Parts: sequence; structure tokens; C-alpha cells
Amino acid sequence: MAEHSEHIVSPKIYIVIFLALIIGTSLTTWAAFQNFGRFNIVIALAIATAKATLVVLYFMHARYSPRRTQLVIVCAIFWLAIMLTLTLADYQTRRLSLNSLASPAASCQSV
Repeated sequence: MAEHSEHIVSPKIYIVIFLALIIGTSLTTWAAFQNFGRFNIVIALAIATAKATLVVLYFMHARYSPRRTQLVIVCAIFWLAIMLTLTLADYQTRRLSLNSLASPAASCQSV
């Protein structure tokens, strides 16, 4: 029977990852108050993906897991990439017009 050994991660690594997550959160907050035009959603998703990757790799110990578990994670990331691509493609095809920004009540009064 194969023995199961736990990988012990240094507390220094956890501190570095924690600081990276704090920096990522600060970057997210800063980016939320900036106007990047159509790239707001892309930037927000990129920062969120980077932070989620750090959490999965280090706090969920995926970096030190068996190959089969890593394969499942890679497949999940591939599926997420497909879904994000389709979402952003849909987002790009939408036309922003001033009429769509008006309230429904205001458009009913003009008829």
C-alpha cells in the first residue's frame, strides 16, 4: 500500500502569498475607481484570476498534489477560459447607446 505523505509548506511562503493577495486586493480597489473604458471587465477578471490561482495553488495545496488532481484543475481552468471567452465575446457585441441608459419609465412617457 502506498504511503501518503503531506507536503509541509514554509510559513514564509504563506506570508508572501498573503502579501501578494493583499496587493491584488489593493490593485482591484484601485482599478475599480479608474476608467479603462471597455477594458474594465477584462482587467477585473485578470486580477481575480491571478488571485484565485494563488489561492488554489498554495492554500488548497494544488501545487503539491498528485498528477490526476492537477489534471482535473487544468481541465477546470480550461473550461473557465472557455466560459470567460464566451462572456467577453458577448460583452463586446453589445452596443452602448444613450437610449438604453435611460430609465424604462422615461421611455414610456415619450410615447
